[in-house]
Amino acid sequence: MDSREVAAVLAYTGRLDPRTIRTGTGEARDQIAQWQELLNDVPFATNHGWDIREAIRAHVLDSPYPILPVDVARRWRAHRRDRLDRHTDPIPAADPDDPAAWRAELLRARNAVAAGVAAPSTHRQITGEGSPRDIEERLRAIGSCIPPAVRAELTRYRPAHAAREAAVARGVPDALGVRCEWCHAPAGTPCRQRRASPDGTAKGNAVRATPHPSRIDLAAAS
Repeated sequence: MDSREVAAVLAYTGRLDPRTIRTGTGEARDQIAQWQELLNDVPFATNHGWDIREAIRAHVLDSPYPILPVDVARRWRAHRRDRLDRHTDPIPAADPDDPAAWRAELLRARNAVAAGVAAPSTHRQITGEGSPRDIEERLRAIGSCIPPAVRAELTRYRPAHAAREAAVARGVPDALGVRCEWCHAPAGTPCRQRRASPDGTAKGNAVRATPHPSRIDLAAAS
């Protein structure tokens, strides 16, 4: 801000808080010089969310102490940090093989956002509505978010799940859709391979790749 803007800011501040008013000519001149020194890089207002009058008014409402120029400067810096934190660098139009031009365009965009000249740029994936059309077309083509080749590779790591998918594909009732009366596995959980120890207690708890036959019969009868 220049000296005229600083004088206008001090006049506005004096109307809200008379304690900041300086009646002497020399005191008023020194006050303007002090405020301009600390607020030299602070704009009076921007097109995107900053108005120094709002910052002054907020301080008068929130603090019992007279406002100082550093209070305004700190609010402006916090405002800048917030804008830059919400900004995502768009891909520059400059040639990627020209690092100097690429970097210069990024810096111009960031400085414009920090100064309030431009609005922060956000990710299109975050602000856009719905999924991109190419993703929807791929899901319709393969029928699942897991491609068939990847699903085949995962078979050896989850045999119970693979056996369940194969049974459903053959039209066989889903055995895991019911509770197993033999090992008491709940619906949706693979059966457990349990053995009885000589004293009659259960021994072992390994996951079975296939459901117990009684569970298959129960699913078919359901």
